[in-house]
Amino acid sequence: MGSSVYVASVEGTTGKSTVALGVLHQLSRRVGRVAVFRPIVRADTATHGGRDYVLDLLISQDAVEQSYDDGVGVTYDEVHEDPDAALDTIVQRYHAVAEHADAVVVVGSDYTDVGTPTEFSFNAKIAANLGAPVLLVLNGFGRTPHDVQAIADMAVAELTANHGSLFAVIVNRVDDGQGQLLVAALDGIGAPAFAIPEEPLLNQPVVADLLAPIDGRLLSGDPQLLTREVTGLMIAGMTMPNVLDRLFEGAAVVTAGDRPEVVLGVLMAHASRTFPQIAAIVLNGGFELPAQVQRLIEGLGVTLPIIETDLGTQATSTHLTAVRGRLTKDAPRKIDTALALFNQYVDGPALLDQLALARSSAVTPLMFEHQLLDRAVSDRRHIVLPEGEEERILRAADVLLRRGVADLTLLGDATTISAKAASLGVDVSAATVVHPEDSDLTERFAAEYHRLRQHRGVDLDRAREVVRDFSYFGTMMVQLGLADGMVSGSVHTTAHTIRPALEVVKTVPDVSVVSSVFFMCLQNQVLVYGDCAVNPDPTAEQLADIAISSAATALGFGVDPRVAMLSYSTGTSGSGTDVEKVSKATNIVRERAPQLPVEGPIQYDAAIDAAVARTKLPDSPVAGRATVFVFPDLNTGNNTYKAVQRSANAVAVGPVLQGLRKPVNDLSRGATVRDIINTVAITAIQAQQGEAK
Repeated sequence: MGSSVYVASVEGTTGKSTVALGVLHQLSRRVGRVAVFRPIVRADTATHGGRDYVLDLLISQDAVEQSYDDGVGVTYDEVHEDPDAALDTIVQRYHAVAEHADAVVVVGSDYTDVGTPTEFSFNAKIAANLGAPVLLVLNGFGRTPHDVQAIADMAVAELTANHGSLFAVIVNRVDDGQGQLLVAALDGIGAPAFAIPEEPLLNQPVVADLLAPIDGRLLSGDPQLLTREVTGLMIAGMTMPNVLDRLFEGAAVVTAGDRPEVVLGVLMAHASRTFPQIAAIVLNGGFELPAQVQRLIEGLGVTLPIIETDLGTQATSTHLTAVRGRLTKDAPRKIDTALALFNQYVDGPALLDQLALARSSAVTPLMFEHQLLDRAVSDRRHIVLPEGEEERILRAADVLLRRGVADLTLLGDATTISAKAASLGVDVSAATVVHPEDSDLTERFAAEYHRLRQHRGVDLDRAREVVRDFSYFGTMMVQLGLADGMVSGSVHTTAHTIRPALEVVKTVPDVSVVSSVFFMCLQNQVLVYGDCAVNPDPTAEQLADIAISSAATALGFGVDPRVAMLSYSTGTSGSGTDVEKVSKATNIVRERAPQLPVEGPIQYDAAIDAAVARTKLPDSPVAGRATVFVFPDLNTGNNTYKAVQRSANAVAVGPVLQGLRKPVNDLSRGATVRDIINTVAITAIQAQQGEAK
């Protein structure tokens, strides 16, 4: 059984789910198996299908592998009927979950049922019986330091009376500028304290939340955009110019269904760069839009949700005004914002140190991805994305900017990017948008490219033409220090991404070839495979370069390099030109990097399996425990990484290019949004390492 932490509050609306989410993600950075448990639930059948929305949110995270039912203790009804029996059931069900986890996040009740003092007392009793220290969450909104101190003292007294222990205090929803004062007020409480500021986005409903209160129906639009946050209501009962003057970002525009001119005008404004992007249109009164207008909307491919209701204007606005936003699994932007807030204002590692939680020796795929993002956030870099108009790039950019992973420049037409972002419901307004065709930088880049390539016969006119290409433009930004790195390839070919880098950025000294690696994240460890994406048939000298570069990349990302130079033969058991090439490359590596553990030629099974290694190479420091696998050619490497990825359900992060003076990385054309996020983080880390060198 692992460690646990009990996230509790003394009242409702503290934002406890934000804190629980942040704690869960911090735990997943240290241990492989994180579980979630809710001692008391109250099913909200009206809006969440009979499921507790906090538990639903937490078990939807990648770090958690358990069923919803396994995370449920008892209901409020069971507590009322027999508190002692309910407590026994809670303890039994908690231990059933904890047996299979390294750590458990226990989330206390939500104050939707009984009086505050009684409910917190019962939570304290549960925490004591589970042996779980309490992370106390307080609501700091509109409160003075004296108010917060008084509430904290009351909670600590209640904890002590019920034999519970205080682990830490987080004051959430704090007013601007009050954080340090509130933390100082808790200085004598005997536990570390942190303050997280109020973030209006987390309290805003999403479009989907508007449907049930008004018995609304989605008339048209993309259902995925029902997760867009609604910042407020705008009742459009006036003439069109006045409606336009009153639009604001994230508004839900409420208008009668027999006002088609308002609907069309608002849709045009939403698509325009000169007006705010709205969240939805709500048509009330039970009127149907004219068939001609509906056909026009369908032909325009409008993705903005348009909702219809039979209620009148007053009833619609009254019901919608009462809707309260929640942090749910169906609100990805809220989740990203909540995690960014927690990571910025709470010292996660210090918090976990309080638990004396043993760090897992295994490295799961999720732990590795967390490490990438954390390192990128810790020293933010500027990355250019040449494919700025691509849907996956825009979705990834929204997450990257919201999580503070990197500053971004998107290359493309600003109007197109703005329209696509609006249609996807993503926010990339914090990114810089540049079009190579009309940028002030084009002439500067042309002059520099001409200087670098004039020995190849490139004149200034040709240089102007070349740097207008998006990949070349992005590469020139990196070359001249206007960006720290570039990521491309979701649309362009590998050659289109790498060729400009080879011409302009060039390789580091003593490296003759640009190569690549994949980080292969298996169930409990990370391996490095190279080269699986760039060099079809490297020479012995190039193979040695690939091995040394791969070992350096592995070390830079926390993998202790032990290099296996792969072949169909182990040691001296076989012969042939392919084996001789690997043998020669191994000798070159030993000469150039004598401190690097390397073995070759060696077969894959002898490199990875200790039992096979004892038979084939019993005295090798690498055999059976290799972490860096260098393949003899692209055919072998590419097929092997894909076979392992599919057969072992491994997460393949890459390709990561190596050997360049500045980081440029290539995406596969099938890259997912998650792949793009990871690659941008890797590129940022490479930029950090390059500056350190």
